Amino acid sequence: MPTQSGRKTAIRASKMLGTAVKDKAGHRIGEIGELIRDKQSNDIIFAVVSFGGILGLAEKDHPLPWSTLSYDEGESSYVVDATREELASVLSDSLDDLTDDDDLASQDATQDRSSFYYRAPRYW
Repeated sequence: MPTQSGRKTAIRASKMLGTAVKDKAGHRIGEIGELIRDKQSNDIIFAVVSFGGILGLAEKDHPLPWSTLSYDEGESSYVVDATREELASVLSDSLDDLTDDDDLASQDATQDRSSFYYRAPRYW
């Protein structure tokens, strides 16, 4: 399906990693550090926005439900309706908490917290 500019909407996941994430005012929050997908449906569940720390050290991972992000073609970035301060004050989970098959209760709790905070529908 083409975008308004006539470009195709398909994109490789590897090209999405490192893409800037901005708030609605255009301020850079961080970047997409990881994409979390459902194994069975192949839907993207979360974009993990990484920021904080210095030179990549002590960065925090902030899971945002995929449905909360929109792509701004003109800015070549994703936009979320939250500020960096709001993201920093709420959710910071490890990637293991989001994806650990050995601890499904923790995985569900992490996913539920993120969906609840952002008022995003659960993907499942």
